Amino acid sequence: MLIGNSRWHWAEPCATGGGLHCWHTPPADALEAEDLQAWAAVGSLPRHTPSLAAKRLALANVPLKGAPPWLGIDRALVGWWAWQQEQQAVLVADAGTALSLTRVSAEGCFEGGLISAGVALQLRALAGSTAQLPELDDSCFEAAQLAPAWPQSTDAAMAEGCRRAVAAGIAQAAVEAAGSCLWLTGGDAALVLPLLTAQKIQPVHAPDLALEAMAALPVVGWRR
Repeated sequence: MLIGNSRWHWAEPCATGGGLHCWHTPPADALEAEDLQAWAAVGSLPRHTPSLAAKRLALANVPLKGAPPWLGIDRALVGWWAWQQEQQAVLVADAGTALSLTRVSAEGCFEGGLISAGVALQLRALAGSTAQLPELDDSCFEAAQLAPAWPQSTDAAMAEGCRRAVAAGIAQAAVEAAGSCLWLTGGDAALVLPLLTAQKIQPVHAPDLALEAMAALPVVGWRR
């Protein structure tokens, strides 16, 4: 289980064997799932018992070479697991509350990255920092996926503009990390994927990459 900035992300082995069953929930005030095998957090910590505290994963549990102590465990997880599967240089774009871009060398070493605001965070910043732009909820993205290149309504212009800004950031990073295999994950991955493929950029789309990485850690003991 991974506590994110906007949602909690859960996984369990599929009952039929092989793979994971993943789902996502809004944040709660307390973590009460005593049967958790392991968990990690990048968002605000909820109340939890000492027995659950002992099951929390730390950065040291992720075998990503050269990971600095300040690196978020979510970035370490997705970078390590994408590299583990490719065995070559990778660039992982995690399009969530924040857009994080994490580069891992062909030898499996952390090589740095970039962090910027994700789609929803950009929209909230626009609404909160301007006098006339409205607050938008998730329903705006359904229209944004069908929006023309130059929307006329304010809502569609905001949604499409922020979506394209995130996609453009990923595309530029992919150019600068030429030779790295691009992986795309996070809650907004499906929103930006069509814009990337339209530019002939074909990332590996892995919506639950962080959870798959947690399941693959030796300390957890699961396998895909």
